[in-house]
Amino acid sequence: MQDKQIGFIGGGNMTLAIAGGLLASGVPATRLVIAEPFRKQREQLADTLGDVTISEDNESVAEQADCLVLATKPQVIADVCRELKDVVQQRKPLIVSIAAGVRAADIGKWLGGDVAVVRVMPNQPALLRLGVSGLFANSRTSAADRDLAGAIMAAVGKNVWVDSESDIDLVTAISGSGPAYFFLLIDMLIKTATGMGLDAAAARELAVETAVGAAALAAQTSDSMDDLIGRVRSPGGTTAAALDRLEEQDVRAIFSAALIAARNRADELADEAGK
Repeated sequence: MQDKQIGFIGGGNMTLAIAGGLLASGVPATRLVIAEPFRKQREQLADTLGDVTISEDNESVAEQADCLVLATKPQVIADVCRELKDVVQQRKPLIVSIAAGVRAADIGKWLGGDVAVVRVMPNQPALLRLGVSGLFANSRTSAADRDLAGAIMAAVGKNVWVDSESDIDLVTAISGSGPAYFFLLIDMLIKTATGMGLDAAAARELAVETAVGAAALAAQTSDSMDDLIGRVRSPGGTTAAALDRLEEQDVRAIFSAALIAARNRADELADEAGK
């Protein structure tokens, strides 16, 4: 990756996170170039990323790129791709798209066809380099292209490759939207605890640190979640009382329905983006 020129179209938070992660991993600033239309955002990028080249011209960035990361809003990606079609057809960079809900086939079509496209679904913890990204490569993507895309996203966390693009909708439902589910649980713990009289600051620290610790325990073992639950849940104890109440409300079915709704909406958004 050290000899590849990586261009970003769009200079939002995810570009800032990825570029910062690449710099931290040893990629020279001279290998990164970013196109961003808004002056204030360009100034923030320059303040944070130092010597990285930052431009307002998408085409000039695409002309330099061996890998072009599309980090625009889904609503504008079709127009951006069409504007870059001629440059992409001449240069044939690897295209890495982090635009949510936009299919690889549509990106390839807008760019003129015969383009290697890796579609990526990152998540918000990537901002702290603690993310996990789902990746899908189209049939024109070589093994070297996959390695390059994987190395770029590894700068902000872990990667999970999927073989079917439809699985990206599942990735979106699980990890893309997933941080919000955990934030909701933390919020419920805090508000319930404070409602029962616990100090708000203490409730927040207890809820957040419990989430951090539970995730760390889950990450360091291959044991099932049922096994981990069993180590906390003793018969007739407090955990059993809480979980029994949740099971009475069929919380698993409720949560399953929520994930299905998120997956279905991701599919709908992809249909809308491709029109």
